[in-house]
Amino acid sequence: MTDNTQHQQAATPELPTQYVPADVEGKLYERWVERGYFEADEHSEKPPYTIVIPPPNVTGSLHLGHAFEHTLIDALTRRKRMQGYETLWQPGMDHAGIATQNVVERELAKEGKSRHDLGREAFIERVWKWKNESGGQISGQMRRLGDGVAWSRERFTMDEGLSRAVQTVFKKMYEDELIYRAERIINWCPRCLTAISDIEVEYSDDDGELVSMTYGEGEESLVVATTRAETMLGDTAVAVHPDDERYRHLVGKRIKLPLTDRTIPVVADTHVDPEFGTGAVKVTPAHDPNDFEIGRRHDLPSLTVMDERAVITVPGPFEGLDRLEARSAIVAALRAEGRIVAEKRPYVHSVGHCSRCKTTVEPRLSMQWWVKVAPLAQAAGDAVRDGQVKIHPQEMEKRYFDWVDDLRDWCISRQLWWGHRIPIWYGPDGEIVCVGPDEEPPGGEGWHQETDVLDTWFSSGLWPFSTLGWPEQTDSLAKFYPNSVLVTGYDILFFWVARMMMFGLYAMDGTPPFHTIALHGMVRDQFGKKMSKSFGNAVNPLDWMDAYGSDALRFTLARGANPGVDVPIGEDWVQGSRNFANKIWNATRFALMNGATVEGELPAAEELSATDRWILSRLNTVVAEVDAYYEDYQFAKVSDALFHFAWDEVFDWYVELSKTTFMGGGRPAEVSARVLGEVLDTTLRLLHPVMPFVTETLWTTLTGQESLVIADWPAMSGFRDKDAETEIEQVQQVITEVRRFRSDQGLQPGQKVPARLTLEGTAFAPHEAAIRQLLRLTPEGDAFQATASLPVSGATVALDLSGTIDVEAERKRLSKDLGNAEKEKAAAEAKLGNEAFLAKAPDKVVDKIRGRLAKAEADIERITAQLAGLPTG
Repeated sequence: MTDNTQHQQAATPELPTQYVPADVEGKLYERWVERGYFEADEHSEKPPYTIVIPPPNVTGSLHLGHAFEHTLIDALTRRKRMQGYETLWQPGMDHAGIATQNVVERELAKEGKSRHDLGREAFIERVWKWKNESGGQISGQMRRLGDGVAWSRERFTMDEGLSRAVQTVFKKMYEDELIYRAERIINWCPRCLTAISDIEVEYSDDDGELVSMTYGEGEESLVVATTRAETMLGDTAVAVHPDDERYRHLVGKRIKLPLTDRTIPVVADTHVDPEFGTGAVKVTPAHDPNDFEIGRRHDLPSLTVMDERAVITVPGPFEGLDRLEARSAIVAALRAEGRIVAEKRPYVHSVGHCSRCKTTVEPRLSMQWWVKVAPLAQAAGDAVRDGQVKIHPQEMEKRYFDWVDDLRDWCISRQLWWGHRIPIWYGPDGEIVCVGPDEEPPGGEGWHQETDVLDTWFSSGLWPFSTLGWPEQTDSLAKFYPNSVLVTGYDILFFWVARMMMFGLYAMDGTPPFHTIALHGMVRDQFGKKMSKSFGNAVNPLDWMDAYGSDALRFTLARGANPGVDVPIGEDWVQGSRNFANKIWNATRFALMNGATVEGELPAAEELSATDRWILSRLNTVVAEVDAYYEDYQFAKVSDALFHFAWDEVFDWYVELSKTTFMGGGRPAEVSARVLGEVLDTTLRLLHPVMPFVTETLWTTLTGQESLVIADWPAMSGFRDKDAETEIEQVQQVITEVRRFRSDQGLQPGQKVPARLTLEGTAFAPHEAAIRQLLRLTPEGDAFQATASLPVSGATVALDLSGTIDVEAERKRLSKDLGNAEKEKAAAEAKLGNEAFLAKAPDKVVDKIRGRLAKAEADIERITAQLAGLPTG
């Protein structure tokens, strides 16, 4: 399991008495970067392993979600690097169109200016200046976390190469008639003053009002209801279902629209649900997506009644009012005319908000650029259906298919200045020309470029191949595309993952951008609540790294990472992981002080004690488990398996059982020192991907080698010894049972007790010294009086407790505990014997009762043995 190139250790290496992360982490990371450990060579003959970083916004800083995701990716790439892969973890940042423009505009506002005061070119220069000076602080924070990214390959979605990729794919899609310009209803943010896509709208149940009002007069009237009364100014019809007898006499007629001098038709449309409300709906084609479709079917005009800031533009008493002001004024005017039939306040309904600024989104008719997604989405769905791409966990496939199988065309134009400007030129006579990256735009009087920029997700959708030099056919592209796996949150399955699938399959000749999509959940607080500044439970991960070290934060996050499931985290858990790092440190210090070494081959099996054979056998089992869990992206199980093996089996059992061997010296001590060195060597390698800093420090001290980052990943030696495992399990049972008995008697952990050990057969004989030392059992002596006897796993431990316990009080206590255990057993047996109960109860409930029965039976056996062990005189 160890490398064949280990250095000789001239003297016993030393470690500081305490592990102080701040003294280690920064220096270690810079050493790794300086030595180029994280760089990737496209000319290497090693098999590739590629992961892209989900590019954080240039405006952002490291939050717990980043720390969580980066920990998982770093663990995967560190392991694969150790396994001999040419590993590329591609770093970079997203230009974050709206978010970045908002930041710079706020800075300008402090100077009393707007972007319009500067003009487009000067404003963009200002944004680049901000980006170079203030943007990207997250890069430094990634170093704090230990991210093993290839920094020399860092990319930015607005850099020259990626901009070339954007322009290339836009032109290709335009020529393939997959990009078009059309007037449609879009989601408009009156605060950001731009269109946003469907997936950038967040819905919440808000308090509003539902107003029912009369349109028309007398018998030629009907009642409609709305939550947006202000849009009635743009109504161009009322729609009813064609089979609704109530309104058949009105279909085809025109009725008066209140508060205006217009009449509007009543149309019949199957979209209307006759069972909902009054069965009649107002139709505002310019301000509602469903109404827009009704308008197209019936050739209705579309009247825009609000400007880009959601201010009413219709001449009359409401002109100049904000939409919410107009809503109240219009309802009041209708009420004054006696047209209000009913008002419901509050009326809770789903309202869309801009995901960036939380402003209520306004559906608005607008001329925009669109991607025809149907053929692209079909390919993205088929790639998963036919097995080219696997989604992990598999149950997330349904969410993916639900989305890609029902995608509407994607609005890709944004009314911003910061971003990739759409490469379209308009001519004086209505000409439209799409310009590629190597083409000159048309010149002459009257020609101008489209002012809109592309949706940020357009450029980030190209990330897996644009970062590798596409559209040029680079060596990096040939080596590292497609990516091995995409690790990302299920929350951006639609935002980003689907976009990359569509673009990758389209631009890369049907080759999907990655083989596997590994989805993780969201980080929440320890009570499972979403973290938010407004909730007061948001955590800056840098604070926890400062207090407990980066390894502690990483291990805590990884230990909670079950595929596709949200991750609760609390500070107590990070403290616990810090304690684990300290345990590893202290145990390694002990091992080094007792001669633990990786020099030379492992001793032959006949020289190994049962304790040595047991820990080596368990070590091989854990190596196999960890490998299987990693391949299944079970980070929580990886971490849990290593935690229990390292703390429980290596440190609490093997080290403790071996202390008498080390104290005895000679060849047995040399053998155990070599075994302990082997176990630590392998354990530190296994822990390294999740806890890189403390393991690097300890491993290089133990082995004298250069770095764990470039060390070999452990391979199973095939060594298994079931007999040794059984033998040590029996020793553990003896020690555990006697410890429990001592605790039940109220004995202090360090209190020595005379004891006689009757160890049946040969299995326990070699362990008597260790058993006595761990249990603080002294030789029986001449005055020994066996006041308690414990039969455990083929051994009998007789204890002289005279003078240490009140026997009668102890007998009463144990008898009471026995009675309670027998009652618990009877109750469980009664339920499990009830056929009617078993037929109705859920499996989880039945399993819980079976567990209670098993515990009660074990308690009865244990307490009975304790009672039997008490003196009778």
